[in-house]
Amino acid sequence: MVVAIYCRVSTTEQSVEMQRLDLRRYCEQRGLEIFQEYTDEGVSGTKDRRPALDRLMDDARKRLFSAVLCWRFDRFARSTRHLITALDEFRHLGIEFISYQENVDTSSPLGKAMFTIVAAIAELERNIIVERIRGGIRRAREQGKRLGRRPLADPSLLRTVLQMKAQGKSIRAIAEAVKVSKSFVHKTCKNSVPQALEIPARQN
Repeated sequence: MVVAIYCRVSTTEQSVEMQRLDLRRYCEQRGLEIFQEYTDEGVSGTKDRRPALDRLMDDARKRLFSAVLCWRFDRFARSTRHLITALDEFRHLGIEFISYQENVDTSSPLGKAMFTIVAAIAELERNIIVERIRGGIRRAREQGKRLGRRPLADPSLLRTVLQMKAQGKSIRAIAEAVKVSKSFVHKTCKNSVPQALEIPARQN
């Protein structure tokens, strides 16, 4: 198995050497091949962006290794949410995750069970977000709010665009005025015919 090692310390006064030695020994004892060691020194675990961790995640998405090995969960993740998100991504990529101190290896039966739990939590979280969005949409509709863009096939919209163009307005000015894309204005004017200006207004 090819593994990526990740080490981190929060201050420059600390050293990752102990973590590195433990993880190298772990790999040697289990016959694991080290792809690369990713080290963040003097970087707080609460930071959203960490140079070495960002590189590790990029390489993981390229599937350059088959497992990630860290010294302890809190060396890798900045929060429970971050850990769950990362583990869920690793699961989809087919990459195992090993925590040396917690003795968690997702390639083992217990570890696979953990992956299942993590995936379930991630799915629950996504479902909660979706339900919140749907609830917000329902409330907005009940309050009579108009959602989304104005229908592009609205005859009154087409007529307004063509009339403004006939008045010499620029495509940018028209797009900003009626809140549509410049490409829509361009296509409408390009494909229009003189009769389009006579489109009757929509009857309520």
